[in-house]
Amino acid sequence: MLCPEGAVAGVDVRGAAPGTRETDLLAPVNLVEKVQAVVLSGGSAFGMAASDGVVRWLYEQKIGFPLDDTEVVPIVPAAVLYDLGRGATFVPPICADWGKKACQAARTGPIESGSVGAATGALSYSMKGGLGTASMVTDSGLTVAALIAVNSLGSVIDPDSGRPWELRLEIDGEFGAQGQRAVVVPPPAPPAVVQNTTIGVVATDAILTKPQAQKVAQMAQDGFARAIRPAHTMFDGDTVFCVATGKKPLSATPGFFAAPQAQALTDLGDAVASCVARAIIHGVLRATSMNQMTAFSELDDRKA
Repeated sequence: MLCPEGAVAGVDVRGAAPGTRETDLLAPVNLVEKVQAVVLSGGSAFGMAASDGVVRWLYEQKIGFPLDDTEVVPIVPAAVLYDLGRGATFVPPICADWGKKACQAARTGPIESGSVGAATGALSYSMKGGLGTASMVTDSGLTVAALIAVNSLGSVIDPDSGRPWELRLEIDGEFGAQGQRAVVVPPPAPPAVVQNTTIGVVATDAILTKPQAQKVAQMAQDGFARAIRPAHTMFDGDTVFCVATGKKPLSATPGFFAAPQAQALTDLGDAVASCVARAIIHGVLRATSMNQMTAFSELDDRKA
């Protein structure tokens, strides 16, 4: 995700096995306010190499934290998920060029979802994981969106019903016919642990401070817990970044509390969590089978 004009950012790391970069910088007490990009990648520790390419591409465009009249340092937080051994080789041939190519391919508009990008080798419980997106406009007119790569130890599908846990959040039939199917969820093949992590970015056009962005990132993790059960395990490195483009102010509510935007921020975080849960469902429903990982679309229908 490129933010060439800079975006105020926060992060929440909730899983016990994270792979991250520049997350400490996003703490509210630290200096830098804005990021110029966020990277989501597969490849576990090897996937961090892609971030180097993003930093170099942004530097070539003179986009970054200004040091003086001529020099900048691009601020690029990143998170990786574990998918080693799910491709042609144990370690994917990932390098800085992958990050530069991602920058060159970046565009506005709809984002391809399913078994692509950071979720190409993703596995969710016992089925193929995927990249999913969802968005909405709140009652106050703010736009919120989520981009999630689902590679979870827990399941997105309720084994009792064979349908997504959070199917009720569907808007205007967005999950289509796949979302209405009840499937037989197979048990995970061993080894079933230490090979996970769901990562993502949530975005809004609201004007947020760094502490507010961190709070939204925290509440975004609620979407993980709703849509994936269990979430935030010892074997997941669940990480969510929040970026705010600063176009629209949060509404203020007079009253006892010293933070008059507290209610607006709460409402924003709740909307973001719902988008995260919907994005997770989209990621699994739109995935395609590969390398002995069976997609939801190819699972057997549950008998009535």
